[in-house]
Amino acid sequence: MTKFRIATYNVNSIRSRLHIIIPWLQENRPDVLCMQETKVADALFPADAFKEIGYHAIFRGEKRYNGVAIASLEEPENVFYGLDEENDKNADEDRLIAAGYAGIQVINAYVPQGRKRDDAQFTYKLRWYDRFRDFLERNWSKSDPLIWCGDLNVAPENIDVHDPKRLLGHVCFTPEVWDAFARVKAWGLEDLFRKHHPGEAQCYTFYDYRVPKSVERKLGWRIDHILATGNLADSCNSCYIDINPRLADKPSDHTILAAEFVL
Repeated sequence: MTKFRIATYNVNSIRSRLHIIIPWLQENRPDVLCMQETKVADALFPADAFKEIGYHAIFRGEKRYNGVAIASLEEPENVFYGLDEENDKNADEDRLIAAGYAGIQVINAYVPQGRKRDDAQFTYKLRWYDRFRDFLERNWSKSDPLIWCGDLNVAPENIDVHDPKRLLGHVCFTPEVWDAFARVKAWGLEDLFRKHHPGEAQCYTFYDYRVPKSVERKLGWRIDHILATGNLADSCNSCYIDINPRLADKPSDHTILAAEFVL
């Protein structure tokens, strides 16, 4: 039996968060760390910082916006970027990166936030979930060992936000997004945090910078997720939120979510 550990972290500018990321990797040594909102062009990605501590890094991004990356102890296999659609083979390359590790397919995604419900970006977000489900159906079966993780910009349940009554209708907490996310899950994916923490409230991965003392006051959202296909989900023995990165000096507004599997 072997263990496989994976984590996800919206870094909100990777070059501004290396003082958190590199020590965390050194201390925790996950097999894979998926990162979103790297906000850096590929030519300026700090790959050497990962190499120096024994991690491979693959990435795709642009200056100031979006960007995804994966750091891994094992060299990745079958790396590709974007949704690989028939009419656009390069669609959303800075929002999705996928690779194989130890026989497990890992998909790291930064789902569009959506801005406002009456904005074209919200329509784009809803369509993105449907395009992603099509992407899964084109490339894999639900019997394949597959992990989908990242900043998925959806809080699926009332307990995933600190004030569900007031926040209802936000682009990350509204029935249209719940339904779109549920359609992807119905393909054959299980929410690993809820597998291990059913019904547990005040478990958040995002704390808005604009809210004073949001972490201390537990005013957060659970919008970062790790999901897995059936047999792989069954082998997951833990999934947890590490709040320490959010409490560090000059943090991201997100924190790290991690899961462990016994294979």
